[in-house]
Amino acid sequence: MNPETEQDVLAASFDIVARQDRTDEAIAQLRTALDEAKARIARIGRAGVSRVALAAGGDRTVEVKGFVDGYLRQGRETELKGMNSLTGPEGGFAVPAEVDVAIAATVKAISPIRQVAQVVQVGSAGYRKLVSTGGAASGWVSELAPRPGTDTSSFKEINPPSGELYANPAASQTMLDDAAFDLESWLTGEIAVEFARAEGAAFVNGTGVDQPLGILRVPTSTKGDDMRPFGELQYLTSGADDGFDTGPDLKLVDMVHALRASLRQGACWLMNSRTLADIRKLKTADGAFIWQPGLSDGQPDRLLGYPVIEAEDMPDIDIGEFPIAFGNFQAGYLITERTATSILRDPFTNKPFVHFYATKRVGGQVLDTNAIKLLRIEA
Repeated sequence: MNPETEQDVLAASFDIVARQDRTDEAIAQLRTALDEAKARIARIGRAGVSRVALAAGGDRTVEVKGFVDGYLRQGRETELKGMNSLTGPEGGFAVPAEVDVAIAATVKAISPIRQVAQVVQVGSAGYRKLVSTGGAASGWVSELAPRPGTDTSSFKEINPPSGELYANPAASQTMLDDAAFDLESWLTGEIAVEFARAEGAAFVNGTGVDQPLGILRVPTSTKGDDMRPFGELQYLTSGADDGFDTGPDLKLVDMVHALRASLRQGACWLMNSRTLADIRKLKTADGAFIWQPGLSDGQPDRLLGYPVIEAEDMPDIDIGEFPIAFGNFQAGYLITERTATSILRDPFTNKPFVHFYATKRVGGQVLDTNAIKLLRIEA
């Protein structure tokens, strides 16, 4: 073979081998790209085509990472913002202990009768209490005289009327989806304000029908403790139809001493701020104010030596009204309530709002009608 021809054949062979190598390399690259594409498609299919990333890079917060890992990647459909104490498929949940404690504390601060009345935790609406209306009688006899029978104690049964106190605040779903929204604080504040408003009004003026029986709804009489039947409150008159007569301080002194000495320990005054403003202006005959401010922060103001509790649901000074009450409310008024507040999360009734329906059973009634005295504005 001609040397030149042999060199041409070798060159052609090398060229074919080089092209084959380049082809194999290109095919390998295509296969690698295809495998990567298949892997990406598989990952997209598992995560869900419609679900997109919330943030890019490694700067995501813990909350966002948890949402992405739990909801987007693992497919958990239940995500709660703020409160996550879910107890059932319908969406009902109980208030956590720390929330319920906060509610009770706020109610106590707003509804002052809770501070001075007797509060009993009950498990049902059938709570009853026995009250002794008279002690055993006795008598004097000689050594050999017969011993006739004496009167025994008598009892009255108290069944405080109760009702279901409720609050039903709502928030839009958009608000609940906002990670910066403090659901716990909002829920606590809304329920506390509503419960305090309703309780304060019912403990003073409640009708006893599906709600507590208020102090001012009890039958009244001018008769003293020994003459009045059980279940009636004694009231004293102010001496004038438009307020007090020429001796207003003497009327208040009469109220204090109309209460038995054993009940004065722990007694207090109950009136609204407008009535208290008038009382603070009253003076004795020698010009001294009968009202004294508290001696230190946190101590209540005093009237004739007894604390003054401001209850805005008490009426103003007007003819026929009872603007002032004085007594031992720990012995005189009973509040019954369930130990827990129940809350139902309702996202279905009023879309797009989510309602938090809170209920609490509360009852109340005057326990000892000898322990509370009223002042009536009349001549």
